[in-house]
Amino acid sequence: MRLLSRGMPRTHLAISLLAGFLLAQATGARQDADSPPGTPATSEEPLDLPFAFDGPPPPVPPATMTRDDSGRATVRAVRLATPLRIDGRLDEVLYDTVPPISDFLQVEPQPGAPATDKTDVWITFDETTVFVSLRCWQDPDRIAANDMRRDAYSQDDYFDIALDTFFDGRNAAVFTAYASGGRFDAQITDERQMNVDWNPVWDLRVGRFDGGWTAEAAIPFRSLRYRPGRAQIWGINLQRYTQWKNESSTLSRLPPALGPMGIMQMSLAGPLVGLEVPPASRNLEIKPYLVADMVSDRLADPEVSNDVDADIGIDIKYGLSQNLTADFTYNTDFAQVEADQQQVDLTRFSLFFPEKRDFFLENQGTFGFGGAETGIFATSFDTPILFYSRRIGLHEGRAVPIEGGARLTGRTGRYTLGLLDIQSEDEALSGARATNFGVVRLKRDILRRSSVGVIYTRRSVALNGDGRNDAYGVDGTFAFFENLTFNTYWAQTRTPELEGDDASYRLQMDYNGDRYGVQLERLRVGGHFNPEIGFVRRHDMRRSFGQFRFSPRPAASKLVRKYSWTGSMAYIENGAGLVETRDGAVGFGIEFHNSDRVQLTYARTYEFLPWPFPIAPDITLAVGGYEFDYLQGSLNLGQHRRVSGSFLFEYGDFYSGRKTSFGWGFGRVNVTPQFALEPSVSLNQVDLPQGEFAVELVDMRVIYTMTPRMFVIALLQYDAESRGLAANVRLRWEYRPGSELFVVYNEQRDTLGQGFPGLNNSALIVKVTRLFQR
Repeated sequence: MRLLSRGMPRTHLAISLLAGFLLAQATGARQDADSPPGTPATSEEPLDLPFAFDGPPPPVPPATMTRDDSGRATVRAVRLATPLRIDGRLDEVLYDTVPPISDFLQVEPQPGAPATDKTDVWITFDETTVFVSLRCWQDPDRIAANDMRRDAYSQDDYFDIALDTFFDGRNAAVFTAYASGGRFDAQITDERQMNVDWNPVWDLRVGRFDGGWTAEAAIPFRSLRYRPGRAQIWGINLQRYTQWKNESSTLSRLPPALGPMGIMQMSLAGPLVGLEVPPASRNLEIKPYLVADMVSDRLADPEVSNDVDADIGIDIKYGLSQNLTADFTYNTDFAQVEADQQQVDLTRFSLFFPEKRDFFLENQGTFGFGGAETGIFATSFDTPILFYSRRIGLHEGRAVPIEGGARLTGRTGRYTLGLLDIQSEDEALSGARATNFGVVRLKRDILRRSSVGVIYTRRSVALNGDGRNDAYGVDGTFAFFENLTFNTYWAQTRTPELEGDDASYRLQMDYNGDRYGVQLERLRVGGHFNPEIGFVRRHDMRRSFGQFRFSPRPAASKLVRKYSWTGSMAYIENGAGLVETRDGAVGFGIEFHNSDRVQLTYARTYEFLPWPFPIAPDITLAVGGYEFDYLQGSLNLGQHRRVSGSFLFEYGDFYSGRKTSFGWGFGRVNVTPQFALEPSVSLNQVDLPQGEFAVELVDMRVIYTMTPRMFVIALLQYDAESRGLAANVRLRWEYRPGSELFVVYNEQRDTLGQGFPGLNNSALIVKVTRLFQR
């Protein structure tokens, strides 16, 4: 329901807002001259609201929050007469005169109970910036502060700020403050997709006091998109997480089934009132770059030695309106992107690698289709992805030059729009031809939390070189109550010489309650379904899937937080009705109060190989059906520990033989607050009648952080099969907000020879960017 505030005619509302603005300017001008930083405006008159809303009534000054019986909170932002000094100390007069937002409610371990530690928050603003200040009370000796890097998946205590700037209950910008001074930011789309590589300009400082830690964040209005109009109502939720207690608490109550990721559920957030934003501007950002490199390649013919090159390019962002943003890129460069991490593949299907390039990551969720999971929380990739941006600028493992491109994204009313056009150039070594890539995505919000949409993708030169490739589809996401979601789509492709059986559809139901969970899915992928700027892991299949979960919470246990029993079955046929995969599994897990977890799973699998499968050099599995079972156990050590990660052990049948596996994933060793190691180990021993082989991958990420804006990361990778050793070392320094210096060194070595591993190729790259705003 969207109405003008009661008793306020439209003309009077406009006059009141204008008068309030002029009065604030006049009083602000006087106070700026005499008042110290962070002084609240003297006027405490309640602001008129641009429309009515569901939720607790707006707080009456001097109060800053109200809460209803359901646990939903409405909070009030306070205007400042002078800007806040961002230093993390919380020593301005504001913190003595304005009541804080407080009384957080637990999500875990006691849902709905008051948080065990006090949290005080102030939300303020001036003409250019919205400020969020917080004081987190806890035992100072228990504060977890281990990683200062920006965008790190830190093991620190942290505080989330989720802002639904369009007040649509679906999308949000999330800003996270870590106790170490690190920060994290992300875009939330439709309450389910999180783009963690969005990097807006904002500032953060943290501090300490006798009773815990503090933080002050400054988020410029120009870093956000919101509705037209000076007076605003946004959605907001705040979340605090304390590592040693494994306790999460929020301002507006969230159901425990959502866990810490419940911050994405903006339909459960409360209103933020009292904000007045600056007049709309065109918001132009220009970001040129200069890159220089020195390359050696001893495997090239002729050999390349210390070849020096340099180049320039530019990215431009232009706000067509407060809701729509156009991005332009010329001579696009991705030299600073971290190398892909190796993966073990003992299947006959393609591996999925995540996108890491900045231009394609921003607003990535806008182009999501059919409920397919593509982000860091994805667990299955059987669902086709119609737009997979790694098809652009990469071919046969080599980088393809991108001449330039444009993108338009944003919202208008209940519609979300995404347009993308990219032109790539020829690349001789991989055989890539100059190609134009286009994507159109339109989505409309319906009901409270549901949407329907269409997508169209085009590749001007098909991969087979004959004509072009097109894909198009319609999809819908229908969300009911707190935990019930339906995802569905239908899509079709057109490719020369691939006619018929070129469609795909999906219907999925997901009920994700705290005590019970049910997921049912029917997926069909045609044998000629071929989105060439998408990703299809498996063609020609009809997949039926069901999963059931029972997760009780013991009432009086001081050790266990939750038990979990699960059972699942996947049944896959090809288009001719032949069963190719049948995979059943049962599992039992325990989650402890200290955040450690154990899981035991028994699985029985049937796999039919329709053609010979070369699983390893000199070892090929014959056509036929194979039935095998195995046992898998895992131990997840909580992030509060100095050594953490997921330890996995698996033993059992594997096709016609046996397999033993050990792994350490998401590993972390905190040496000091500035120095950490992130190991990843995968050891697999396979014994088959045709022979035996081992697949061993060892990765080590070494991290040293000088300041929250400067760090060095070295990714070292070893593959036992190829005996290859690779290194990717990156220095990143954000020398001013939005402007960065990168120094990157890449090399690959061969360990087959005698002595120290011989160098195959290397590259030293220096790249500098500079952000200009107006």
